[in-house]
Amino acid sequence: MEPLNVILGFGIFPPEHTCDGADTSPGFRILGARTPYLAVVMEDPDAFRGTLTHWLIWNIPAAETIPAGLPAEGILSEPVGAVQGTNDFGTIGYRGPCPLRGESHRYLFRVYGLAEPLDLPPGADRVDLGRAMTDAIRAYGEAVAAYGRAAEIRPRC
Repeated sequence: MEPLNVILGFGIFPPEHTCDGADTSPGFRILGARTPYLAVVMEDPDAFRGTLTHWLIWNIPAAETIPAGLPAEGILSEPVGAVQGTNDFGTIGYRGPCPLRGESHRYLFRVYGLAEPLDLPPGADRVDLGRAMTDAIRAYGEAVAAYGRAAEIRPRC
């Protein structure tokens, strides 16, 4: 399997990509892709009930840059062509970090280089995506960023 170099450009999520901001998808770079398509899975392995999927997107024509602010739609044509799945919040598209107050979590961006487009409808879940990708994966890379939320401070009366 060929390696991919995933460059987020941040180690700690900027607030605009979290529930404390606009909750828009971040842009990032992918170097070394020699496959025609990419897929991205963003997950929180530190979630209370086990790994939580925040974003599923596939059939991205291979490029060095995934743009920020992708719309929460099943099928994208602009600014990049792609298909998005249903995250563990029950919505299509990106859902940013939002750990409980006082907690900090890691968020993994797993990027797969695919030999062919996946025949998978918009809104598919993580299990469906995993099954569909099995025979098409030719490259892989990952990056991690963290996000923490300050504990609430209650005024004393």
